[in-house]
Amino acid sequence: MMDAAPGTTGHAPDNLPNPSAIPADELARLTDDIITALKTVYDPEIPVDIYELGLIYKVDIDDDRNVAIDMTLTAPGCPVAGDMPGWVENAVGSVAGVQSVKAKIVFDPPWDHSRMSEEARMALNMW
Repeated sequence: MMDAAPGTTGHAPDNLPNPSAIPADELARLTDDIITALKTVYDPEIPVDIYELGLIYKVDIDDDRNVAIDMTLTAPGCPVAGDMPGWVENAVGSVAGVQSVKAKIVFDPPWDHSRMSEEARMALNMW
């Protein structure tokens, strides 16, 4: 499992045992490739990708390389609420080695501007 926070890779430090049956180097590659894939998905109303916006709350990779993603929206009434999980599933599903992807929208904790990365704040001129 990786807790997705902008600017982090989500893999365990080298001195800790790998709790996954997936070899550590493969898990690191999968994690990096999943983050890269998430950065291709944009909220259509905001010119920043969903990863840098802080909309990805959790990414779990199980031993069979199935990926479960908890994500949120900038607002509960977002007009693309029904579409965005599919965009995320398609993007992450294209990563080599990923078997299946399920994205789920959650609203706890609620999203706010503090979840955005520095890159997102710069892009939106929100200092």
